[in-house]
Amino acid sequence: MEHIKIEDIQPLISEKASVAILDDDVQGKAPFVSKTIVKVELCPDITHLRIYFDDINFFAVPLISNVTKNENEWSAFDENARLQYVIRRESGQDV
Repeated sequence: MEHIKIEDIQPLISEKASVAILDDDVQGKAPFVSKTIVKVELCPDITHLRIYFDDINFFAVPLISNVTKNENEWSAFDENARLQYVIRRESGQDV
């Protein structure tokens, strides 16, 4: 596993994706929601990567999170908060 690199998630910009923030509570699993990623950037104090879904709404992932990725999914695990941030490219898209 490796830490977050902004260039790893840039291919998902402008793509329809299913996103979720999951915790250790298997019973209360958050649903995936369909979003379009419009931009990614570092937060002002350079501790988190902001993943924007429009000009205002984003989620911030700590840069020290452990990342796993493949062609269709990017996932970051924040060990301190025990949260997993998952972005899955939606199937059936024309690229």
